Amino acid sequence: MDWTIKKSPRGLRGEIIVPPDKSISHRAIMFGSIAKGKFRAKNFLFGEDCMRTYEAFKAMGIGIEREGSDVIIEGKGLKGLSSPGKDLYLGNSGTTMRVISGILAGQDFPVKLTGDESLSSRPMKRIVDPLLEMGANIVSKDGLPPIEIKPASGALKAISYTTPVASAQVKSCILAAGLYASGTTKVTEPYQSRDHTERILEHFSCNIKRERLTTSVEGLEELTPRDIEVPGDISSASYFITAGLLVEDSDIILKKVGINPTRKGIINVLGRMNADIELIEAKGDFEPIADIRVRTSSLKGTTVKKEEIPLLIDEVPILVIAALKAKGKTRIEGIAELKVKESDRIKSMTDNLKRAGVHIEEEEDAIIIPGGVDEIPSSSFESFADHRIAMSMAIAALFSSSECSIKGTECASTSYPDFLRDLEAATSKKC
Repeated sequence: MDWTIKKSPRGLRGEIIVPPDKSISHRAIMFGSIAKGKFRAKNFLFGEDCMRTYEAFKAMGIGIEREGSDVIIEGKGLKGLSSPGKDLYLGNSGTTMRVISGILAGQDFPVKLTGDESLSSRPMKRIVDPLLEMGANIVSKDGLPPIEIKPASGALKAISYTTPVASAQVKSCILAAGLYASGTTKVTEPYQSRDHTERILEHFSCNIKRERLTTSVEGLEELTPRDIEVPGDISSASYFITAGLLVEDSDIILKKVGINPTRKGIINVLGRMNADIELIEAKGDFEPIADIRVRTSSLKGTTVKKEEIPLLIDEVPILVIAALKAKGKTRIEGIAELKVKESDRIKSMTDNLKRAGVHIEEEEDAIIIPGGVDEIPSSSFESFADHRIAMSMAIAALFSSSECSIKGTECASTSYPDFLRDLEAATSKKC
């Protein structure tokens, strides 16, 4: 499927309800399934990635029912999962494969985790190594999927582990395995990554402690589930935040978006780029939320430091688009993790923008965006089977000379199935 996006004839207007948060939706099913009792996850994201998690736990005997926009989960406790009797195919979902591995390391049945071509090329050694240290019986294909997990020869061992990269998926995997280990499992990161796992475990009455960059969890204690409401996904909101800043005469409100401090990196960076962004905060049950008002702004270049990247890891492609129109250069450091996502997102963005005559300078671990681009020529872009790339290039097309095409946009259903509909609605509303 391809999109044709025309230059926006007018500013973006109105209110937009972005999809529920993908990271939290994943974790609601994962940790709800190994908690003991029934609970409701309101406003669940029924996108492709989260449905891989949904189907995986159903295959392992968990009762999960869809009721409107909610899911109702009957958790069976830490050891309540059962053998799926087949390989678990996880599509393109790296979150599912990495985090679920920590849970499966403590189970009493063997299972094999597989994925599509993209997922099969993504690094898994970063979770395999700490799980082996904990005594898990886990094997990968030279550090890549598929992953085979068999029952451990004994109980898992609690460890203190320092991650080589700041990754919420790696941290979550180790903490999940720590639930099955006797004693205290500690994870220390070089920089702060998103903390949705910590928050949902706290919400489920887990004995979890946080001190600076170290998180610790006590094992062998059952979780008690409580209802949650999943906020709007700030990663999905970032496309409309950027569009609202760049398209003349825009004034939009994004409703009930999660503004977790470990996910707000895009707001912080755009703020110092002179973005007119107003947060109208409201109370959330376990995650902070806000309505976000965005108005057209004259942005200026900035430098994004390596330690900020974990707080906006999924928003770097759309931040590149924002930087194109900024006055002055923008430098984004610490880009290595962007090269092992659904696509090599640095290469995907630079290749696409070269087609539009924009050359991004790349250093060993940084990119420099020139800025000062008022308009890009009509171009044909590629999604590279990556939802973040597809939607970022769609926003770039709003300030093209006429229109742009983006090829292979079916990947947007991974996180934002109704993206094109919402974009067309926002750009067609009159003042």
